[in-house]
Amino acid sequence: MIHIVFNEPDIEVLGKAIEMDESLAGEINIIRDDYAVGPLELINTPEGAAARKDWWRRVLEGGDYEGKSVDGIVDDEKVLLSIAEALTNDEHESVWIWAAQNKHDVCGYYWLVSQLAAFQGRIHILYLNNLPFINEKGNIFYPDWLSQIPTKEFLKAKKLARPITTSEFEVDGDEWNKICAQGSMVRLLEGGKKILHKEVNFYDTDLSRFIMPEAQKASKIIHSFLSKSKETTGDAFLLWRLKTMIQQNEKYEIIGKMGAMKDFEIKKKTAVETAE
Repeated sequence: MIHIVFNEPDIEVLGKAIEMDESLAGEINIIRDDYAVGPLELINTPEGAAARKDWWRRVLEGGDYEGKSVDGIVDDEKVLLSIAEALTNDEHESVWIWAAQNKHDVCGYYWLVSQLAAFQGRIHILYLNNLPFINEKGNIFYPDWLSQIPTKEFLKAKKLARPITTSEFEVDGDEWNKICAQGSMVRLLEGGKKILHKEVNFYDTDLSRFIMPEAQKASKIIHSFLSKSKETTGDAFLLWRLKTMIQQNEKYEIIGKMGAMKDFEIKKKTAVETAE
């Protein structure tokens, strides 16, 4: 059995579940790219894939994750080739895709489905869409991320595994092509598996609300945004947007050298400072 998740914390919780239930035994693979942001046009071509990689390089440049797009850590194509090879060499091998109801997992799912159509009947999905679970305090909750589910509840989730149907491969594969053709840079999840498309500056307005007249580390601004905003995304993308906003708007002041999140502070200029 081959497991696929989309977030680093999911590896740990799934690993603990496997330790408790040997029927889940298998290799855990992670799809690391965040397909909810960035260019996707012609991504299945060498030119499109290279364009996306170059975009991530520019986004991560000078930040906390600089080099991650080119050092081999994020290489979904390599992971996919390994999975395809395992499925080809062993006709009894199967894949379980674990996804929660968030834009990151769902966009990753669409990409995977478009790549694994040749192995129909052996690809299973566990989509935890609007399903209630019991948290550590015994209360019912609806998780947005797999890692939020306690291990014992995770074991119950395995009952939801089902083969992805031929129709789903066709419909969801077409949906992925439509997503790529939209030309958007930010994708949101409206509900179910419906993706909404937004401009690259979608998060800027909400992010700017956390820039105060008092100087704050960029890391604090991003943390405040992530903890209080309804729609969020990865901190690397947010740092890039924060830097872009500062460079394009004179009402913000930088203290320190703009680099990683804790390297510099930002404050909103007063009316007098802006006039000067």
